[in-house]
Amino acid sequence: MARTSRDIRSANRLTVVQQVVAAGTTSRQRLAADTGLSLGTVATLVGELTALGLLTEAGREDSGGGRPRGLVTADPHGGLLVGVDVAETYVHVDLFDTTLTRLAGAEEPLHPLERRPHQVVRHIVSGVDAVLAGTDARVLGVGVSVPGQVDREGGVSVFAPNWDWHDVPLRDLLADGLALPLHLDNPLRAAVLAELWAGAARGRDDVAVINLGTGVGAGLAFGGTLYRGGSNSAGEWGHTTLVLDGRLCRCGSRGCVEAYVGAPGIMQTLRDLAPTSPLLHPEDQTATLDVLAAALAADDPTAAKVVAETARYLGVAVADLVNLINPEVVVLSSWVADRLGDRLRDEVRTVVAQHALRRPLAATEIVRSPVAGNPVSLGAATLALEGFLTRGR
Repeated sequence: MARTSRDIRSANRLTVVQQVVAAGTTSRQRLAADTGLSLGTVATLVGELTALGLLTEAGREDSGGGRPRGLVTADPHGGLLVGVDVAETYVHVDLFDTTLTRLAGAEEPLHPLERRPHQVVRHIVSGVDAVLAGTDARVLGVGVSVPGQVDREGGVSVFAPNWDWHDVPLRDLLADGLALPLHLDNPLRAAVLAELWAGAARGRDDVAVINLGTGVGAGLAFGGTLYRGGSNSAGEWGHTTLVLDGRLCRCGSRGCVEAYVGAPGIMQTLRDLAPTSPLLHPEDQTATLDVLAAALAADDPTAAKVVAETARYLGVAVADLVNLINPEVVVLSSWVADRLGDRLRDEVRTVVAQHALRRPLAATEIVRSPVAGNPVSLGAATLALEGFLTRGR
């Protein structure tokens, strides 16, 4: 679909805000150089963003002989952004100002049986209410990341396999409890945005962010811009086939990447290697990963075997991704990557080096996410910021 002039204006606004947030304080001249926009366009956009309360003047700097250059910075008093990460085992909510500084957070566990839409919505509303308690500042928007496939324009959870959701009108359900602008997407998109704004993808063009949690996927950015695909479904790499006729995946297919490197898949690997292991908490994937990580740090041989086997599967799948899209950086993100840490990253690097083609591999860095806190909630907050800029109010 061709972009309208309004789309281009909104994208340019977002680009300028992103550059200012990254720089802290910058001049219009540097913004023009960093964004490729003309100085006149940048000056106009800075004026609009200042009027919206997102930017503010920050003094002047010596220009080396000419007139001093005016500086701008993000205005921390410009409003509040809420980012919500809805995962299969928890609802995490963070509150940010317009510099993307985290101000407050709340998290509520999701019981395995709490999978009906109204139950999940109740936790989202409760978490948002908790982080906004006691503030009367304007809220620019709430970004909500939910697992599975999402129609972000319609605000619909199209398909969430772990909960067996089909065409759930989530935005409408949330609107009954939250009288705020709501913006929905999934964790693949949110994780990429977090890395582009504040992480390993900042300043990079071609990026893959591997979301390792209960579910698995690869959020993508090309040319420094989030890639959504034709139906906002790009990145379902977790449901590409890794093992022909392999393990049954929750999507209904067999041998998917997710069935081997998602949290339930790692638990299955532990069962296969050591069925009676005390590391296994059969009904609790979070507890299992926590204990597994602690055992790994203590050089437990069973934990080491499980992580090595997980890295073998993950490394082969990442090598396919490297060969296919030739990214500058592959980022291992989300809570499973955080639990298993540098050990998983290092073993994945070794496996990728054995399977990826030499030329694309030489251009690819494989790193853990450096984003502090919850990357998905941060990315969801930038979705809310994007929505505010698109509305133009």
